[in-house]
Amino acid sequence: MEEIVFLDTCIIIDLLKGKPKIKEVIETEIKLRNCVINDIVIMELLQGARNKSDLRFIQSQLNKFQALEINQMIMNLSKDIICEFTLSHNAKIQDAIIASFCIIYDVKLFTYNLKDFEYIHGIKFYWS
Repeated sequence: MEEIVFLDTCIIIDLLKGKPKIKEVIETEIKLRNCVINDIVIMELLQGARNKSDLRFIQSQLNKFQALEINQMIMNLSKDIICEFTLSHNAKIQDAIIASFCIIYDVKLFTYNLKDFEYIHGIKFYWS
């Protein structure tokens, strides 16, 4: 069975920019059909648009990714992560939701921003 991998926003940005290393990893190791995202990543990508052209491009590319739902279990775990780590690690809401999503769906997280997640128990990372 092929491994499902959650792509963090930073990975998708590099993929949309055509960065060869990320493109190669996605095409040869993970396969695009095995990549998932959620509404947090979608909103972060849309928020990063600099103009209408960027926004249209991002919107046109989003259909390449399977977006899974954020459910109440994910939100409850996210609240627990924020309560446990907001003071000690400055946990961010979007990172707590992404981490909870990966834990609940039991998928690996592909990110450059390990420091934003490595203190969260139960999260697994994809290493290329």
